[in-house]
Amino acid sequence: MVAECFGKFPDSAFLPANLLTVVILYRGKCGLSKGITRYMAAMAVGDLMVLIFNVIVSQIVKYHFPGSLLSYTHACRLSAFMQGTSIQLSIWFTMSFTFDRFVAICCQKLKSTYCTARTATLVITTVFVLNICINIPMSFRYEPYYIVNEIQWGCRTITEYFTLPAWTAHKWITNLSSTLLPIPLLLLLNSLTARCILVASRARRALKGSSSGESSADPELKSRKTSIILLFAISGSFIALTAPITVIHMCVGVTQTVTFQGSNSLHLAVRTTVLLMCTSSCTNTCIYALTQRRFRAEIVNLAKYPHSLIVRLCK
Repeated sequence: MVAECFGKFPDSAFLPANLLTVVILYRGKCGLSKGITRYMAAMAVGDLMVLIFNVIVSQIVKYHFPGSLLSYTHACRLSAFMQGTSIQLSIWFTMSFTFDRFVAICCQKLKSTYCTARTATLVITTVFVLNICINIPMSFRYEPYYIVNEIQWGCRTITEYFTLPAWTAHKWITNLSSTLLPIPLLLLLNSLTARCILVASRARRALKGSSSGESSADPELKSRKTSIILLFAISGSFIALTAPITVIHMCVGVTQTVTFQGSNSLHLAVRTTVLLMCTSSCTNTCIYALTQRRFRAEIVNLAKYPHSLIVRLCK
């Protein structure tokens, strides 16, 4: 049932939107600093990977094309590795962006050295490498269902996955990094950032001795308002869509559930929460378009480009 919903779910329709986001951010004409642009481009790439590997490959291709390459054990292992990596990259690129904005707003002494394009590149590269290392063991979690003419077919979890301490440790690491840590950290960083902005805004109004009408026209306050809307919209949507799977992971950990049948309500809950988490990869493009005027202008310019090119060629 839920697998069918996944196949019909229009996440794959957001592929062009995410590709468009990557192109627009790469052009660097949105009026954002290079550091912010690189974080946002990294988030767009991470979301694009989720759409490709966790939605199209894992759900649409797997369930609707049973004779595809995923029938081979090596392709199935690679798919599992890419699914875990994609989800964690999407999560931790969002975390990196949130922490960068926290430093920029709350840590003025550190801002000049941390909030740079070079640091953004270093952080993005570090996050990428760490997540690759964390998910490499996923390729060894599965063994073939059967072997025909020396060709390995299908994937099933090895029995050692449920018994060896090393695999237990790996499960804890992946659960912490993908579900249990991100939401508390995001809530903490956003709370501190909001508190810092409120305190600074009150101090600025008191210093200027201006009325609320005049303060709303203050360019500095307007810039802070735009930044906080963008930050809270991105992290807020992420928290709302990933909180359910965090609750499910806690319930499974407490009850020590290892396996469950397809008709079980817990199975349906898990599949639904995975769907919600994949949906979070579709929201950032809409957020950029709603909160960034220059981003909307770039979308219009790119939409007009084919027509302008045809007109120039005709002339």
